[in-house]
Amino acid sequence: MTEPHTPRRRPTLVAVGHGSRDPRARATLSRLLDRVRELRPGLDVRLAHIELNAPLLDATLAELAAEGRDAVLVPLLLAPGHHVTHDLPAALAAVPALRARLAAPLGAHPLLVEALADRLAQAGWPPGDGDSPATGIVLASAGSRDPRSGAETRRIAALLGERLGGVPVLPAYASAAAPTVPEAVRVLTARGRHRIAVASCFTAPGLFATRAAAHAPWIASDPLGAHPALARLVLHRYDTAPRPTTRGRELATV
Repeated sequence: MTEPHTPRRRPTLVAVGHGSRDPRARATLSRLLDRVRELRPGLDVRLAHIELNAPLLDATLAELAAEGRDAVLVPLLLAPGHHVTHDLPAALAAVPALRARLAAPLGAHPLLVEALADRLAQAGWPPGDGDSPATGIVLASAGSRDPRSGAETRRIAALLGERLGGVPVLPAYASAAAPTVPEAVRVLTARGRHRIAVASCFTAPGLFATRAAAHAPWIASDPLGAHPALARLVLHRYDTAPRPTTRGRELATV
């Protein structure tokens, strides 16, 4: 008599945030993952952090390995950088008993741009103002020395500009790359743009997002947070993470 077939459980979605000393950050990411769970009932969704906040990623991966679970890591980061290309693969390699895959970061995707545009509208960006010669946007993000990160942020800026009717959108960075937010504001001001908004390209509140908003000459949007489009993007990255071709570990190439 043959044993009944038991369907394999779907891999756990491990959403990986950076971590922050700002207490709002963890609460914001928890609300985002609540939206993800609403969209995909029954999916095991867990939050982990690279540093600063519990649960830390290493502990989460060890827990999953002990439970015999498979996992897909979805970085709650906007572009490839050291964390995505080095820290997360290293964390997975340290738990060889865990069958896991690494998804791409959130990146330049229409759903991300939808969330950015909506947050700007909530901050007071006027509908149809993209063709005004007075307006401009600084897209503020964390920054990285990895050139792939800068290229991805420039793609996000280009997509946002298109979405908003052709308004110039300049990327700027809180650390590790240039220009800074004040420098990007000065560039747009020199072009005659005197109504300049700062679009917060951060998943949650924190030091970088607060500093970027403080430099806004006009309006500044809130971080993306628990926006419905961002929750759908998290699931898209989970669904499109590369499938293992063998029974060994398979990591995504981002």
